[in-house]
Amino acid sequence: MPFILFLLLTAPVKYFPIYVPYFYIAKTILVAYLLWHWRHAYSADIFPRIKPAEYLLSIAAGLVVLILWITPEDILPKIGAPSGFNPYSFQWPAAATVGLIAFRLAGAAIVVPIMEELFWRSFIMRYAINPDFRKVPLGTFSLFSFAAVVILFGLEHYRVIQGILAGIIYTLLVIRHKSLRGCILAHGVTNLGLGIYVLFTGKWLFW
Repeated sequence: MPFILFLLLTAPVKYFPIYVPYFYIAKTILVAYLLWHWRHAYSADIFPRIKPAEYLLSIAAGLVVLILWITPEDILPKIGAPSGFNPYSFQWPAAATVGLIAFRLAGAAIVVPIMEELFWRSFIMRYAINPDFRKVPLGTFSLFSFAAVVILFGLEHYRVIQGILAGIIYTLLVIRHKSLRGCILAHGVTNLGLGIYVLFTGKWLFW
């Protein structure tokens, strides 16, 4: 439900571009609320601890994905033509713009990684093995489920090849750790790093 709600509040943006920031704030708050409200339903997927070295591995993996996301921008094919997200283009007062940037960073680095990893690598990856997905241990590998999640995750993104590469790395972390904690951390590092990169360079199409 958090994933579906996020999509539902993303789709109308192209028809009402003036309301882009309001939609983003709304979906960030509502999805964060749903994740908190249903936290007991998925806590077993996130709370299994991982070793300190695996935290470092996850951070390194997130940085690798960040590099892979940025560097081949002019080489690899893409799907669609996103407008990007420039918080300064809405001509809000300075304080409001800073708040909007904070919402964007928090949504990208915290809310989105939890929401997407629950959907793709907790639900879909196991559902592709057995529709009664809770009977499948988290991180169970099958070639079909691995390929399905990686490809679909890539197709979800404008930069489809980078999305597939990211999907491979995040999925391998789940298979290794048998927990979502590492891949959520990696995903968060990637998104936070990308946000910082965008803010410093002004390359808003990455947002």
